[in-house]
Amino acid sequence: MSAIAQGVEAWFAEHARPLPWRKPGFPAWGTLVSEIMLQQTPVARVVPRLAQWLERWPTPDALAADSPAEAVRAWDRLGYPRRALALHAAAVAISERHDGVVPREVDALLALPGIGDYTARAVASFAYGVRAPVVDVNTRRVIARAVNGLGEAGPARTRVDLAAMEALLPAEPQRARAVNGGTMELGQTVCTARAPRCAACPIASLCAWRAAGYPAYEGPSAPRQARFEGSDRQVRGLIMRELRHSDTPVPAEVVEGLWPDAVQRERALAGLLRDGLALGSPEEGYRLPGA
Repeated sequence: MSAIAQGVEAWFAEHARPLPWRKPGFPAWGTLVSEIMLQQTPVARVVPRLAQWLERWPTPDALAADSPAEAVRAWDRLGYPRRALALHAAAVAISERHDGVVPREVDALLALPGIGDYTARAVASFAYGVRAPVVDVNTRRVIARAVNGLGEAGPARTRVDLAAMEALLPAEPQRARAVNGGTMELGQTVCTARAPRCAACPIASLCAWRAAGYPAYEGPSAPRQARFEGSDRQVRGLIMRELRHSDTPVPAEVVEGLWPDAVQRERALAGLLRDGLALGSPEEGYRLPGA
């Protein structure tokens, strides 16, 4: 395990992509914003939006003083706009409970609204150097292959996954931070799901999956996301786009014209209302929260 960690750490020091949140002095608030934006969104789309967001709201206090509607509008087409509401709620909590300073401890981060286990650990480790295992889908794939000899990680198991990453981490917090980031980077750029580049892997000689001859994975598969085209997510996105671009309530008849399938359209609209992303009724029209 220590050899794997050393290999990942050395490789990461040389091959880490020069991303904004990896620059020295990058604020903890920026790390929190970037981690929420990066959930289910490619890095290339996040980088420019992150810069715009931090220019407009450089601190939690700045975002907390603005409306949830503006957060959703600024989120634009990053997808899953509930993340914008969650980030706004977290900013309010940080402003009110922590004097505008992002907390450093995992438990304090978990107590913020909308902050889950991955994000809390990522902020603690990457922003503050706290020794805490950070696990995402890329980390799980590297561990499954290198340590367990499996081609896929299978469904997530939080306790098992965290324990597996914990076992890889060096005792020194800063080295643990590098191994967290390096394992994730390795899964994103080298040990990829469909076309792993084993010849470029720094731990290829230690990989149990490679040593076993790359056996086919026969265990349970992780859930796969349904296609976007024609999905409720697409309909939700069309409605949200209309709400973001309007400073006044959007009439019900405008919403009705956005999608021909009335049942699916009403289901998507009901979901937005339930999630707090839209407010209103057929009589008064629909708007963003806080607009």
